[in-house]
Amino acid sequence: MTPVSDDTTPPLPPAVPTSGAFGLPLAGGPDGRDDGGEDARIAQRRDRLLAALTLISGIGLALATPFALKAGAEFFLPTTTALVIAIALIPLLEWLERRRVPSPLAALFCVLMFLIVANIALAAIVVPATEFFRLLPTRIDRIQSNLAPLLDLYSSLEKYVNRTLRQIASTPIKPAPTAGVAPPSSILELAATSAPAVLIQLFFGILTAYFFLAGWTRMRKRTITSRTSFGGAMATARVIQDVVDDVSSYLGTITAINIALGLCIAGALYALGMPFPLMWGGIVVLLNYVPYFGPVVAALLLAVGGLMTFSDIWVALAPPAIMYGLHLIEANVVTPLIVGHRLTINPIMILISISFWGWVWGTTGALLAVPLLIILQTVIGAAGKPDIAGFLFEHGTLTQQRKRRGREIDPSVDV
Repeated sequence: MTPVSDDTTPPLPPAVPTSGAFGLPLAGGPDGRDDGGEDARIAQRRDRLLAALTLISGIGLALATPFALKAGAEFFLPTTTALVIAIALIPLLEWLERRRVPSPLAALFCVLMFLIVANIALAAIVVPATEFFRLLPTRIDRIQSNLAPLLDLYSSLEKYVNRTLRQIASTPIKPAPTAGVAPPSSILELAATSAPAVLIQLFFGILTAYFFLAGWTRMRKRTITSRTSFGGAMATARVIQDVVDDVSSYLGTITAINIALGLCIAGALYALGMPFPLMWGGIVVLLNYVPYFGPVVAALLLAVGGLMTFSDIWVALAPPAIMYGLHLIEANVVTPLIVGHRLTINPIMILISISFWGWVWGTTGALLAVPLLIILQTVIGAAGKPDIAGFLFEHGTLTQQRKRRGREIDPSVDV
């Protein structure tokens, strides 16, 4: 007799997978509804829309910012210049504060010291340069006689250019009235003859630097203590200190190197008999703040000055040759030895920064290009670099669409 089983439990239904290839719930539940899959698809579309809007907004902001900075140069240029100078003066400010000097007095001392040094430097450059280059029209004959051996090599081109110029000169042109302008004899006279807008920007920049330095200690303390976590406070303090250290170290070191280079060039020009050697040394110091392009411009100016001064072409070309020889030693030996690898910057980034800020703010922007690049690199290095390629191709719409097309071609493939 066959025994009968007492187990009346019905057999279990076959297992149904609850997730697909993307880790999302599959459409259709036990009761035939599709709530989970539909909600997941709606959330995915919403995330993609927000990501696309964020990317479009970021691109629009990046494209509009240069034009806004250029259009608002009357405000942004003195503000940025004052902040960069103030950041470079922070170590002096902190040194005074550690000796119990009140912050307002310490800030006033820092600003006055900078203005005195800048006034002396500009007085040594601007006033002699104005007087020297005012003589340029009277020295054209000497320059032509010095360049005659070189111009003879291009006689055919010279004849063609002269013939073209004669044809243009044969057309009657109404002469424009000209008036002679006396060169300024001092920095005060130069400032008095400047446009009122320039004076307002200068005064605004001085006030910005002073109030930034006067409130630096309180502002830094408030910025750090306002973080909600200890890690955030430490990260903020580290970023602020890195920005101050990098900018002040770069500007201080480069300034010392440029001054030493300018003094060496001034001594060599003095021995050569070049007039106003301190002026030429100051021009080299100022232009050497602009990497790559500045020394080339300084050498060209020295070549013009040499051709104006000396009657022998080889002696006239000696000043730019001396300058560029000393610059090569400074750029390839002295600066890497002193600065080291801590402030080493990619040359491509330097060229891009000089081109960008030179286009936005002209010569002043080119002088500020490297300090601004150091600040941006320090902040981005602490905050993290955005992964645009990963955003577009790894976690974005393109990869998901490619996966979905793969499933439509072969549903059995587990993408």
